[in-house]
Amino acid sequence: MHAQAEAALSTVLVHVPSPHQPRVLPFSPRISELLRDGVATLARDDEPVSCKLLLVRQPRIFTEDLATLPRITAERTVMVINQAPGDVGNPFRYYDFAAVRDRVHRYFGDTVEWAPISSQVRDQVRQVVPDARLAPDDWHEIIDVAHWWRDRDGFVGDVPVIGRHGRGDPVKWPIDPAEIRQAYPVTGDVRVRVLGGGEIAVERLGEKPDNWDVVRFGAEEPEEFLRTIDFFVYFHDPDLVEAFGRTILEAMASGVPVIIGEHFRPTFADAALYGTPADVPRLVAELYADPARYRAVVSRAREFAERRYGHQSHLARLADFGIRSRISPAAPAVPGSLKQRRVLMVSDNGAGMGHISRLMAIGRRLPGDMSAVIATQSYGASVAHQEGFLTEYIPSRKVLDAGLARWTAVLRARLAHLIELHEPSVVAVDCLPHPGIVEAVRDHPEIVWVWVRRAMWQRGVGADWITEGKVFDHVLEPGEFAAIADEGPTVADRASAFQVAPITFLDESELLDREAAKRELDLDDRPAVLLQLGAGNINDIASPIARICTHLSGHGFQLVLAESTIATRPMPRVPGAKVVKIYPVSRYLRAFDLTISAAGYNSFHEQIGFAIPTVFLPNTATRLDDQRGRARFAAATGVALTVEDPASAELEEALDQAVRPEVRAGLAHRCRELGFGNGGAAAAGWLSGLPANTWRMA
Repeated sequence: MHAQAEAALSTVLVHVPSPHQPRVLPFSPRISELLRDGVATLARDDEPVSCKLLLVRQPRIFTEDLATLPRITAERTVMVINQAPGDVGNPFRYYDFAAVRDRVHRYFGDTVEWAPISSQVRDQVRQVVPDARLAPDDWHEIIDVAHWWRDRDGFVGDVPVIGRHGRGDPVKWPIDPAEIRQAYPVTGDVRVRVLGGGEIAVERLGEKPDNWDVVRFGAEEPEEFLRTIDFFVYFHDPDLVEAFGRTILEAMASGVPVIIGEHFRPTFADAALYGTPADVPRLVAELYADPARYRAVVSRAREFAERRYGHQSHLARLADFGIRSRISPAAPAVPGSLKQRRVLMVSDNGAGMGHISRLMAIGRRLPGDMSAVIATQSYGASVAHQEGFLTEYIPSRKVLDAGLARWTAVLRARLAHLIELHEPSVVAVDCLPHPGIVEAVRDHPEIVWVWVRRAMWQRGVGADWITEGKVFDHVLEPGEFAAIADEGPTVADRASAFQVAPITFLDESELLDREAAKRELDLDDRPAVLLQLGAGNINDIASPIARICTHLSGHGFQLVLAESTIATRPMPRVPGAKVVKIYPVSRYLRAFDLTISAAGYNSFHEQIGFAIPTVFLPNTATRLDDQRGRARFAAATGVALTVEDPASAELEEALDQAVRPEVRAGLAHRCRELGFGNGGAAAAGWLSGLPANTWRMA
């Protein structure tokens, strides 16, 4: 539900009492919170529901006839088999698959698609009903890695701490006490922490070992519990068919190596360590003695969890059902007596269009009863105006040639005037929290203030800005493809931010096709390369541009240099290269066979997101932005080539690779393989809901 809300998709919950619950229970607090916060809505018992996709979880709901059949009309229905019909000893222990299938088809039609949650469940269903028609792909669990992840400075204590968490069910533990002692040692050279179900193991052992800490289920949040252990070890009753292994995934996402049985390999691939209970002491000792290997296991597991089971994996399978974020330009004003709500969007961008583009990407996707006003210290206000936004100009400190105290007063007064003029319900600020902005926030507590804070800052830089930013009511964090490599100060504050997928101005469907883009740019049939190396380092890139152009023209490429639409200094002129001044550049990307680009937030995510083969030349002169970290991650994941020192022969070596068609095809394929959605719609949907949810009385 959270993933769908982030993608601006609507979710309706239909309550169906389950016959296998022993008593009537209230809604889970987590469900109540989702409904209260508007993440989903609840259908009334007598309310008909029409939807593109009906998703049903838990086959045991249908072990008996329903007292009341929900009135649902769906284009497609998926039954998620999130529990196996039985276990090894009794394949029919929990439900009769054939009987449940017949009842579900009677209710919802025989076109229902049956999707196991894992290969283990798939195999067990095949065992009891060999002719069962199952979906080709598993409907696996998903996880918000950013929510679970915790940075670790080192091991928890002086000895390894082994742990596990989960509900207290006897089948979740090995039957043999000897195996329990092997997997969860009772010796003093390790500590063991168990959240939930530990009393079952203690009963089987006959006593609670001195080095064990047994915590009752629910006494600690799993996210916090996982911070107190170094290794997650999970072994269970050999008869149990574990449907998925949710707690294993949570440990991976939290940065804890997991040691599990070989039967989990189809679900967790090479992201886990596999063995038997007897292997646990050895594996723990080896990793505890080798911190570098420990970190490598953690990093591999986190990357796997994000790639295979992150929110984007769910949105991708919804897209296969034709369900995508509805992204459209900002709607016209609401006629008549209805007054539009306004969002004042503030940026201090000076040399480029990055901050303004992110704000416009959100603003153009706001719902019809809400509109954006763009206020910027950049000459990009003219571009925002051309894109249909009401715009306001804020003179920068440089333009005013003012000292800090004077500029602070000007900025504070200018924001006060704009708030009085436009009466926004939300002010979204995509820049650092300068003193004038901080004072304006304190002056206007009746307004909801949001810091649109890009991540991926350079390591050790900007912690003071994080502290200053605490004045905002909310932090909205545009996603980073390279988030795993983020070492900046925003990482420690990530739990306080609302995160969305990477934000790009355009959605892929809005790009011109190859022929139209070439025609617009007046390009011929030769392969074309686009150079966009940023507006802030022109003096540094003159020589590399000349070398790039000479090298690529020798391979038959036509050369296009993208100049910022607000550049105050022209790009270096290179004989035979076309210089274009266009916005947004991304609209024309399909015209190009290759791009040579800085690794700024916008161009980085556009080129990877739209699968354009790219050689990144990170701009290392930026004050906060860790372009080198982004570019290195892109190279490590195989989505792009990277040149960190364009003055060296490394540049020509990368270009020699990039001119090869098979290399470019491989880069594009890898980009599509690791693709991500556009978080602009989710950000707009979240932003538009803030006034109703968090309005504060002055």
